[in-house]
Amino acid sequence: MDIAIALAVGLAAGAHTATWGMFKDAPYEGFTWRTYSRSIVLSAGIAVLVAVIADFDMSSASSMVVLFGLTYVIERAMTEFYKTFLRDEDQSKYFIPMQLAIRGRVVRRRWQRWLLGAAYAVVVALIVLGIDALQDAGVDGLPAVLVIGSLGGWISAFGGAWKDAPLEGFQLFKFFRSPLVALTYSLLLAAITTNFVYFSMGALGYTVATLETYKTFFKPSVPRGKFAGKPILYPDMLTRRVHFVPLYVTIWVAVVIGFVVAFAQPHHGVI
Repeated sequence: MDIAIALAVGLAAGAHTATWGMFKDAPYEGFTWRTYSRSIVLSAGIAVLVAVIADFDMSSASSMVVLFGLTYVIERAMTEFYKTFLRDEDQSKYFIPMQLAIRGRVVRRRWQRWLLGAAYAVVVALIVLGIDALQDAGVDGLPAVLVIGSLGGWISAFGGAWKDAPLEGFQLFKFFRSPLVALTYSLLLAAITTNFVYFSMGALGYTVATLETYKTFFKPSVPRGKFAGKPILYPDMLTRRVHFVPLYVTIWVAVVIGFVVAFAQPHHGVI
């Protein structure tokens, strides 16, 4: 039963990611079920693996809520790492390169991207291990959450600024947005889990979900930065993509209900 529930959480997280990604990109790149299902399949596998390794009690709403955030951030990290450091793709269709770029210029040599990707992975791993070490050292309570809670957001903020700022310019509000949202979600998750890594990284997953929802569905007429100035090649998708919105809204409603139930049930956390 636990595996079945974890699988359902993973499918929901993956469908959520796939839908906002399709909604933004399909008018420029077209739509295929293979591409749409990619995040769904990957997230399903991630959720089951995380639930088994972490030994989550999936009968608890708290575990479901935490697992959704963790699945989201792991899938996004894996996908973006692949696109940035490993994948070779024609970048001419983008305004902002999706492969690793320095000051807006794509790093063409594969070995250089791999080397920098390895360094980036090490830094992120050290941050996660550092968070875990703080818990082992006995640091706890609200001060710990305030210090740790925004770390995932800072990873996102610096990564986004590195990619976008050379071509879009540096935006102060945009830079601080991710850490502030991540801190807010950390405060929520820290009330229902005692694991520092779970609440801090899970908060980053929810941060990505929230900010992408805002950029995608509250500003639908504004093209994604990577396609700024590029022509819409598949205008039919401007209509077809709307059919996926009910699914997206349903997942958000389920997430909100999950938080409400998690706080209504007996729970304990860092704060």
